[in-house]
Amino acid sequence: QVQLVESGGGLVQAGGSLRLSCTASGRTFSSYAMGWFRQAPGKEREFVAAISWSGASTYYADYVKGRFTISRDNAKNTVYLQMNSLKPEDTAVYYCAADWVRGTYYYSDPREYDYWGQGTQVTVSS
Repeated sequence: QVQLVESGGGLVQAGGSLRLSCTASGRTFSSYAMGWFRQAPGKEREFVAAISWSGASTYYADYVKGRFTISRDNAKNTVYLQMNSLKPEDTAVYYCAADWVRGTYYYSDPREYDYWGQGTQVTVSS
């Protein structure tokens, strides 16, 4: 069992930055690939970024590539999402998720993930 708690959301002006954190309970955090997803009102949950268990591989959705950076610190059981050059369309609830990868890592498919956090609101004003 893994419990995930996100933090770092808030209200920011367009062009600003935020860093989200997701801290996991349990001693097996380093065994999980981690992903960030977001969901805006009236829309489906969508992939944002993902990182392999070691941190060696990272993956991004096209709409955040070059602006967002995912990283992890396995010693702190924490994964981060640094968000720069934020746009109003980035407004959403952001969720982190943990995946015990079995074979191929379908990092952008939310059905791949085993555990989810409760989400943190990010609002970008224009």
